[in-house]
Amino acid sequence: MKQSTQSTQLQYLRPMLHEDLTEVMVGELASYPYPWTLGNFKDCIDNKAYSCWVFQQGKQLNGHVVISAVVKEAHILNICVYPELQGKGWGRKLLAEAEAIAEKHDAETVFLEVRPSNKAGINLYQSEGYNEIGLRKGYYPADNGREDAVVMAKTLVFKSL
Repeated sequence: MKQSTQSTQLQYLRPMLHEDLTEVMVGELASYPYPWTLGNFKDCIDNKAYSCWVFQQGKQLNGHVVISAVVKEAHILNICVYPELQGKGWGRKLLAEAEAIAEKHDAETVFLEVRPSNKAGINLYQSEGYNEIGLRKGYYPADNGREDAVVMAKTLVFKSL
């Protein structure tokens, strides 16, 4: 467990449980105009191909992350800091935790998608060493049809040849 610099309450990451899903959905719905569904989270918890975590401070959940890791690669599928903590450095902490989980799964590269309209997210990822490697056309639902996704990647491990 880590001691928070912004609060005297302990903060930590722990595996997401079915019992967390009501609170996870409250945070997800408050954070995104097009959130994941309850079924998405249930499927990920039930499928061992996914690593699902909640970010907890005291008794309150303040974020979550879902990762898929296969063959030296990890994909951050969903990363969310709930609105009351956004803009306070918690996204950076949750991203670092996600990368640590990816490393435990022997991932050398982490991938993610982000909406081009999510300037704060893009800035965070770039400041943490992620680089744009592509664009997925029409990836996200949007008010006026579909929005593209910027595909970003970060190398976690440099291996000598």
